[in-house]
Amino acid sequence: MTPHAPLTHRPVKLAIVGGGAAGMFAAAVAAERHIPCVVIERKARLGSKVLMTANGRCNFAKDISPEEFLRDLGEASCADFVAEAVRECPPRQICRGFQSLGVRTKRMTDGRFFPADEKAATIVHAFGDLLRDEEVPILSNCAATAIKPLKNGFLVSTKNFTLWAENVLIATGGVSYPKTGSVGDGQNFAKSLGHSIVPYRPGLIGLETRDPKVTRLAGRRFEDGATKVFDASGKTIFEYRGEIDCESFGLSGAAIYNAQRFIEHLKQRTGIAVEASFNGMTVRVEKINPRPLKEAIVTLGGVDTREIDPHTMQSKIVPGLYFAGEVMDIDGPTGGYNLTLAFATARKAVASIAKKEKTP
Repeated sequence: MTPHAPLTHRPVKLAIVGGGAAGMFAAAVAAERHIPCVVIERKARLGSKVLMTANGRCNFAKDISPEEFLRDLGEASCADFVAEAVRECPPRQICRGFQSLGVRTKRMTDGRFFPADEKAATIVHAFGDLLRDEEVPILSNCAATAIKPLKNGFLVSTKNFTLWAENVLIATGGVSYPKTGSVGDGQNFAKSLGHSIVPYRPGLIGLETRDPKVTRLAGRRFEDGATKVFDASGKTIFEYRGEIDCESFGLSGAAIYNAQRFIEHLKQRTGIAVEASFNGMTVRVEKINPRPLKEAIVTLGGVDTREIDPHTMQSKIVPGLYFAGEVMDIDGPTGGYNLTLAFATARKAVASIAKKEKTP
């Protein structure tokens, strides 16, 4: 493609805005379904945030059934919204899909799936190789600047290009770790097209505490940790076992992240307290101060799913506009759930487009 040339004379069936987990998976499914597509990615390469997942190891799914997965999401409205997508693209199927791309995988004792070499780059390279083999155009270093609906599709504007697409899939992620390209542009596009945005909050993030028992252990990880969340009456309302990391600011690690996510989804947080047990001691945190949103593993909030059809991932407001992944108000616990959500909703969106194309 010639730089600076307008592409309005070359319509594409699907423009995928965002080349992260959801965008890459969507492009792979589109190639499989023979749907001409193009990926528009603001960063220099695909999968910038995927490369960071699980400290660069990429826990992409968990060996559980769709029903167990949906139960573990906890938040009822999210589980209801993604149920069909997850049942059609369950975690074990995702693992088999990567294996079919030549990725050797490993299953940990707790059921988490990783690439066998525990390198997130292996997953990103597998997507890249597939898309290159299928000759899917990747417009990298190319941020979308506007999406304008037309009578028969959309104009997707970038600094150097204008594309005409029959369908648009927004897969730009949340707003945490903005250096990876997650800057909220997808939510802004959705808002400009009439969608509501649920306010952002941090999800799966550390909690601040100045307890000296924690700060003197900064830099150490304890694998056999546990957390409990108590309501104002002292009743235990959440428990989780997993690693706990001591940091200069307080506590992090899977057991902390999942407790923090649980608290963020509570409608009533007055009097909530967390107890973290590790290294033979217990630390109680009564003032819940999560770290800043920009450091969160996931973003809570995003495009309101009440305005998206769960059977197609298509906008109920703008026909031909689809969403996948963290740009929507969906999230899961740590442990491969959020990548599975990205993959499953991406597959659902592209499968819906393919079905629409076959309908007379």
